[in-house]
Amino acid sequence: MAGGEKETLLAFLRYLREAVIAKAAGLTDEVGLAPGVPSGTSLLGLVRHLTLVERNWFGHAYAGQGELLDDDAPPGPGETGESLIAAYQEAIRASDAVVADCDDLDRPGVRSLRATPPPTMRWILVHMIEETARHAGHADILREQTDGATGR
Repeated sequence: MAGGEKETLLAFLRYLREAVIAKAAGLTDEVGLAPGVPSGTSLLGLVRHLTLVERNWFGHAYAGQGELLDDDAPPGPGETGESLIAAYQEAIRASDAVVADCDDLDRPGVRSLRATPPPTMRWILVHMIEETARHAGHADILREQTDGATGR
């Protein structure tokens, strides 16, 4: 509650990341990978999407690491709930390391992911809070549809 801007933004993002992981944990692969809506979205598909979004914005766009990943691709054969959650946790650790190395939230990253200038760390943090919060809400609904679990 008394942290600076960077600490406050990270605290909100961490809370939302943990909420997504909690919603995805404990399901069988069959249930977690099953589409919950006509568009084909699954709970573990959301986890995969958020993993790749983390890597694209913090790693690729800001730090210049790796190639741009297709964050709309569904989980592939052989991906399990355990492997998808572990990949998300690893992406979170990598993202947090990029944020920790940033001493100026106004400094732009190295690459743009859209037809705009490279985003600042502040923009990426706010965008990731919005992105993760939106999908945490989707995860709430998808989890409730699977086994009736509600709450945080």
